Amino acid sequence: MLPLLQGVRIIEVGAVVLGPYAGQILADLGAEVIKVEALEGDIARHAHPAGPGGGALFLNNNRNKRMLAIDLKKPEGKAALDRLIRTADVLFHNMRVDAAERLGLGFDAVAAINPDIIHCAAIGFGQRGPYRDRPAFDDIIQAASGLAGLEAATGADPRFVPTVLADKVAALHAVYGIMAALVARANGRSGAIKVEVPMFEALAAFLLNEHLAGATFAVDGEPGYPRILSPNRRPFRTADGWIAVLPYTDRQWRSFLTEVGRDDVIAQPWFADPRQRPAHIDTLYAIVAGSLPARTTAAWLDALSGRDIPCSRVPDLPGLLDDPHLAEIGFFDVPADYPDGIRRTLPQPVLFDGVASVPDVAPRALGADSRAILREAGLDEGEIDTLIDSGVVDAA
Repeated sequence: MLPLLQGVRIIEVGAVVLGPYAGQILADLGAEVIKVEALEGDIARHAHPAGPGGGALFLNNNRNKRMLAIDLKKPEGKAALDRLIRTADVLFHNMRVDAAERLGLGFDAVAAINPDIIHCAAIGFGQRGPYRDRPAFDDIIQAASGLAGLEAATGADPRFVPTVLADKVAALHAVYGIMAALVARANGRSGAIKVEVPMFEALAAFLLNEHLAGATFAVDGEPGYPRILSPNRRPFRTADGWIAVLPYTDRQWRSFLTEVGRDDVIAQPWFADPRQRPAHIDTLYAIVAGSLPARTTAAWLDALSGRDIPCSRVPDLPGLLDDPHLAEIGFFDVPADYPDGIRRTLPQPVLFDGVASVPDVAPRALGADSRAILREAGLDEGEIDTLIDSGVVDAA
């Protein structure tokens, strides 16, 4: 049995996180992903910290790909890429729209080269609205989408989530957009397919999934999901650390309150009414916060797990690296292909039973596959040598 996307050729003109993360997922699923880089390489290759094979950010987003380094600003470079585009199923980029158009990588130009191409553009803002030409980075999208401002609803200052959430959410949207287009193609859809993935709209929809709330039903309805916006919804201090606890169902709340000796709360009329209880969520969370410092984290984990109440330690980043569950499943194991000095890698977390997979290949050097890729695109050795000698292509 072949890997799921065996035989699909994807050209990724991507950089930093959004494009490379999406491309890596597709490569993990068996697609042939050709990463097209400028001669100076993806900026993430040099991001701190760096080690064998380049920056950690690059290593975590570019495995299982083939590498083509080419100057697309030169006519000869763009002509060579055009020949490669004719052989591809998908062209995917995360460039600004005007930059893509200047390089001849907009939908119309690419579809003229390959009339059956799937063209996916992951961009900052959708092209139908007034923000269409704005530059966008993860912080900007976290702000514009309302994500950064959520902290204000809990009484704190607005702040960014300390991870590149907008990039990664948009990357996942790009993956399913490309996969849907591939399914349509397999079902007989002909002609070029245009897929647009705007980061702003993707994160706004992601955020408002639960927070549209009352605004779902009335123009002036109140947005915001109260339990999620409670200032008391947070990790709680124990006698020696922190713990996350989430009694959610009626049974779980009753069990927790019994554990902490608060049968008086269970007896309250509002507690038994699922329509009234949400209005008292801050009261309940305050009880949780006030109860937990009495015992150690380990003691609470034993007690709450015994009552089947959802709970977890709150590890810091070094603590996550030592998580026993992740250790047991080999989450950070380094494939044999990786260079010495790499101590941990990250896996493809989605598993498929009965589907073939191939060993992970470490991210390759800039231009490592340029000559072979151009040969497959139909260029002869003389043409390839000319491109290399003239500095249009890097074939490291």
